[in-house]
Amino acid sequence: MDAVRVALLREVLAGTEWPAATRRFAGALRSSVLPHGGGLLLVGTAEYEPWHLAAHLVDEAAWSGTPELTPTLVRHGARPGDPAHLAVGLGRIEAARRGETLLVVAPDAPGAPLLERVHDARRAGATVLALDSGDRELHAMAHEALAVPRVPDLGAGLDTGLDTGLDLDTVQHLVSAATGENSVPAPRGRRRFKDRLSRLADQLTAPPPTRW
Repeated sequence: MDAVRVALLREVLAGTEWPAATRRFAGALRSSVLPHGGGLLLVGTAEYEPWHLAAHLVDEAAWSGTPELTPTLVRHGARPGDPAHLAVGLGRIEAARRGETLLVVAPDAPGAPLLERVHDARRAGATVLALDSGDRELHAMAHEALAVPRVPDLGAGLDTGLDTGLDLDTVQHLVSAATGENSVPAPRGRRRFKDRLSRLADQLTAPPPTRW
C-alpha cells in the first residue's frame, strides 16, 4: 500500500476511531524513539514476523528525514549465516536497556517465551509498545497498546476492512505512515485532502531508499 492509498484509506475511515487511534499510537512510538536517537526494536511472534512493517518504517525514516525510526527486526528463527539486518535473534530483547523501545506485533497470542523476554526488557527500562489482537498479558506490560481484534474469515469477497473492522496488516500501514509524519494534521477542510495528496506526491518523487 503506497502513501496515496493510505491517504485515501484515511478519508474512507473518517468518522471512525482508526485515524486518531493509529496517529496516537504512532505519536507514542515517535516520542519514545526520537529523544533517544533511535533504539527501536521490532519483533513479532514465532509464527508471524512483521517484515512489511519493518520495510515501511525504513521507508518512512528515509522520507521524513528521521533515521531514528529505522527499526532493528528481531527474529525468532535468526541464524548466524543470515544477512546482518536479518540475523538479530531474541537475545537482543534480553539485552534491551533504558532508552530503547520494543514494538511487539502479535496477531495471535505471543506465547510465554516472548512474554518473558518482553517482561525482562521492561524491567530493564525499555519502553514497550504492543500492536496486537488484544492479549491481556502483553497489554499489561505495554506502556502503549493498540488492539486490532481479529477479523473472522467469513468467506471470499467480503470487504472485512470496512464491514467488520480493519485487519492488522492494514493498521500497520496506517501506523507506519503516521509515524513518518512530522506534525499533527490540520483540521478538516475543503483543501485538506488536496493538500495532503500534493504533499504525498512530493514524497513519492523523492529518491527511493534502500529496500529490505
